Amino acid sequence: MLVTFKTEVGNITMFGDVALNMLKMMGHSPTVPGAILAADVPVALSKLKAALDAEKALPPLEDKDEDEGEDKNEPAVSMTDRGAPLVNLLSAAAEADCNVMWEYSR
Repeated sequence: MLVTFKTEVGNITMFGDVALNMLKMMGHSPTVPGAILAADVPVALSKLKAALDAEKALPPLEDKDEDEGEDKNEPAVSMTDRGAPLVNLLSAAAEADCNVMWEYSR
C-alpha cells in the first residue's frame, strides 16, 4: 500500500506504514484519505519535526532476524531520512499557505 500526500506545491508518495506513522507524529489520526487545512500545516510540521528529532536521539535498533541472504552490512533507513521529503513538502505548503491532502495510491 502506498499513500500520496498532495499539495498545490507538489506531491510525494510513501510506503503506507511509514505514511501512517508520520501522520501519527503530526498529531493526526492515521485515517486515509485525510487532509490538513493550510492554517494547521505549521503546527503539524512542528510536531513532525519534534517527533523525528526525538527518534534521532534514540539508539538504533538492531535487527534480530537471521534471515539467509540478507545483507547485514546494509544500513537501515531511519525515520528521519524517511520523513525528510514530507518535512520538505509541509514546509513548502506552509510557505505557500496551502492545504495538504493524502490518499491511497497505486
